[in-house]
Amino acid sequence: MSSNLQHHPPPLVVVMGVSGSGKTTVGAALAQRLRVPFADADDFHPEANIAKMSAGVPLSDDDRGPWLGIIGDWLASHADTGGVVSCSALRRAYRDVLTAAATQAYFIHLHGTPQVIATRVAGRPGHFMPAALVESQFETLEPLQSDERGSALQVDQPVDDLVTQSLALLNPSNPEETRR
Repeated sequence: MSSNLQHHPPPLVVVMGVSGSGKTTVGAALAQRLRVPFADADDFHPEANIAKMSAGVPLSDDDRGPWLGIIGDWLASHADTGGVVSCSALRRAYRDVLTAAATQAYFIHLHGTPQVIATRVAGRPGHFMPAALVESQFETLEPLQSDERGSALQVDQPVDDLVTQSLALLNPSNPEETRR
């Protein structure tokens, strides 16, 4: 019996969106269903970036550059095995850094209203990203463009539904098998 989620090559997925959109939760569940490694881009931030965000200061492009390079390297190193990474990837230029390293990367943009996201962020005790920075993330966000590989999904759904929809997007020829 063959695996029902075989991809050639295995998928490289970036689950993107503003802080509080569910990137880590959905990304980890998607990686588990795909049976590929998962990484949370937050784990790649240098201490200086975390300190800035913890203080309520938005990151600059100069702050993000090296961090995005590391995430791109992670994606490239998983081209043969597949992988899922959660990463804000808010601007086209940031996504271009990731796809320069891993051309086959597919973006799942978890999208929600500022009100929904602000409520979620406020309910996350102990996370370094304060709710005050949600507005700056929406100001920075550039939605996926028609020439980018990816799709947007509304965050106001159960995680399992978001994962199932993601799997169908990654394997549109056989959506029935993505439900297993």
